Amino acid sequence: MGKVIAISNQKGGVGKTTTAINLSACLAEQGKKILAIDLDPQGNMTSGLGVNKSAQENTVYELMLGSCTIKECIIKTNYNELDLISSNVNLAGAEIEIIDLKEREKLLKNEVDYVKNDYDYIIVDCPPALGMLTINAMTTADSVLVPIQCEYYALEGLSQLMHTIDLVKNGMNPTLDIEGVVFTMYDARTNLSAQVVENVKENLNVKIYDSIIPRNIRLAEAPSHGLPITKYDSKSAGAESYRQLAKEIIERK
Repeated sequence: MGKVIAISNQKGGVGKTTTAINLSACLAEQGKKILAIDLDPQGNMTSGLGVNKSAQENTVYELMLGSCTIKECIIKTNYNELDLISSNVNLAGAEIEIIDLKEREKLLKNEVDYVKNDYDYIIVDCPPALGMLTINAMTTADSVLVPIQCEYYALEGLSQLMHTIDLVKNGMNPTLDIEGVVFTMYDARTNLSAQVVENVKENLNVKIYDSIIPRNIRLAEAPSHGLPITKYDSKSAGAESYRQLAKEIIERK
């Protein structure tokens, strides 16, 4: 059975979507069968994997509203072993539209369960908010991976995220686990990055991945070309760090 990992942090700009795209690509590169689900109305995971988000008829929005099946939503990407359920701006209205639906917290889970056995990993890119879309991701997920930017306010809001994970675990998904924390945008030239890493290790009783994602210009450029870092610059420090993260996650499963 596939493992569902939600990538979540309600703070924007922490490398969440970059991690979702490149972890998916690196797991696929390792020969794992991957389904990437873009649950962010910005649709950046979709475009970052080279898919035209405005041209898709069946997206995660239609899926959650019940107007198509999950198999009608799944599209092939240009990469072996990597499928996608796309997103676009229509999803922004979903939080309001699903408010009266029965079991609204489990709309995504009820669909993903149909295909969970078809994949080794299902990677869900959450929006930068702790609303109903993120709740849906967490009720679907086996674990939550939290990217943390190496900056001064890194811990701000994390207690709220952990509280939300606990609420979902206690009320809707008792097997939900915190996959761990991965540090992003690490700048080896500054003391601050090292201090943030130490601060998080001291304050959070969670698994912290050895792989640290550096601040890397090639990582920043790749999405504008619609490519994961493994295709944009396979030998870059960013590509190697995400490969290491993928290996750690595979070993942990």
